Amino acid sequence: MASNRFQNLQNWTNKHVFSNSLDYWNQELHEVPSYQNQQASDGGGNQPPDRLETIDESYVSEQPQPQRDDVIKTVETEDDGHGASSEPISALQAAWNVTNAIQGMFIVGLPIAVKIGGWWSVGAMIAVAYVCYWTGVLLIECLYEDGVKKRKTYREIADFYKPGFGKWVLAAQLTELLSTCIIYLVLAADLLQSCFPSVDKPGWMMIVSASLLTCSFLDDLQIVSRLSFFNAISHLIVNLIMMIYCLSFVSQWSFSSITFSLNINTLPTIVGMVVFGYTSHIFLPNLEGNMKNPSEFNMMLKWSHIAAAIFKVVFGMLGFLTFGELTQQEISNSLPNQSFKILVNLILVVKALLSYPLPFYAAVQLLKNNLFLGYPQTPFTSCYSPDKSLREWAVTLRIILVLFTLFVALSVPYLVELMGLVGNITGTMLSFIWPALFHLHIKQKGLNNFDKRFDQGIIIMGCSVCLSGVYFSSMELLRAINSSDSIN
Repeated sequence: MASNRFQNLQNWTNKHVFSNSLDYWNQELHEVPSYQNQQASDGGGNQPPDRLETIDESYVSEQPQPQRDDVIKTVETEDDGHGASSEPISALQAAWNVTNAIQGMFIVGLPIAVKIGGWWSVGAMIAVAYVCYWTGVLLIECLYEDGVKKRKTYREIADFYKPGFGKWVLAAQLTELLSTCIIYLVLAADLLQSCFPSVDKPGWMMIVSASLLTCSFLDDLQIVSRLSFFNAISHLIVNLIMMIYCLSFVSQWSFSSITFSLNINTLPTIVGMVVFGYTSHIFLPNLEGNMKNPSEFNMMLKWSHIAAAIFKVVFGMLGFLTFGELTQQEISNSLPNQSFKILVNLILVVKALLSYPLPFYAAVQLLKNNLFLGYPQTPFTSCYSPDKSLREWAVTLRIILVLFTLFVALSVPYLVELMGLVGNITGTMLSFIWPALFHLHIKQKGLNNFDKRFDQGIIIMGCSVCLSGVYFSSMELLRAINSSDSIN
């Protein structure tokens, strides 16, 4: 019974939160009035919350529940035909969705972050959680005008800020999704090579990619939901195994091994890696819109990020304190017992294989909805024949997309550096700069000086992290590539 409820929640998450976030590039701009036109018509914005107030007194909490056409208002649960309920979710279920987004399998790289960055990395895990929580709140505020929801998605907010800007948001989303697929390939290859070194990393990448070619035929969200369900189960199992193992060595821990030394060349990469692990903003508007009581969103987001920060800090510190200088990029590769390492690594490989279909499916749907719905709605003809079957050329393009992720993974097979670079580009844009920028411009006439300085501070910090992170992460990536070439 509990398993069925868990899987229903997973189905609901993928259908109503994940898939609904795949906005159309070709949405008519007149559907989202621009910020300039709005200002001309109403002469100002509404008052946002004072950041010195508590969550319970926040602006969104004070507003009446918005009217939404896409939410079933009856208490009965209706089946949507995909195994997911159409009933809105509670704050606890919403917290599960946020946690699912920011507590992925990339936490296996947190102990190496503590090894490289010491207490600075620990501080980054806490600081990034705090900033991402607040920018999530700012993003949701941009949905409302005078207590009434005027916009529903991140893209609509971007287009309201500046017509056409939503395409940049969608481009960042597509980059994030494909980068996630690429990193899964790199991670799986790292783990398999550590278990069976007779095959090199590129070889394992090709083997893993061959097994993932079946994703090209994936066209049913129900199947994706089932894979995600088993993915979540494997995630819980491996986390429990590693936590118990690390706690068994508590007597050997030395907190003095976590240093305050600062390496400016590596710290921006670690910060980008942490930011990558907290990126969930693209789904927050749809999540808030599907809650039974949207006024609980702020509190839910607050405690979700507190819990995430605590878990990330604890997991990262436990891993490094247990293995010390022997800590590897993937924490399971640090295990001294080869048989035990193979067992844990194989569970993680299964998790990586189960994780790949969801971002790949989302990327395919994003491309399909914006390019392949048929004339005149999109530039190209539909992916589907009149009998609703997938056309041969569409399957071929999907296979090419899988092979594209393989090609990039083969080109940059470096987990930490790649995560850091992606986090410093799309992560800072989606989670730091854009939410604060949109909020500052859309709500500017209702903001007091502190609120304006707060938004400006986040924008400046986000731009600094982005620019410095891209430079130093690129340098670290080039250094890793050159080092690998010299060894070969």
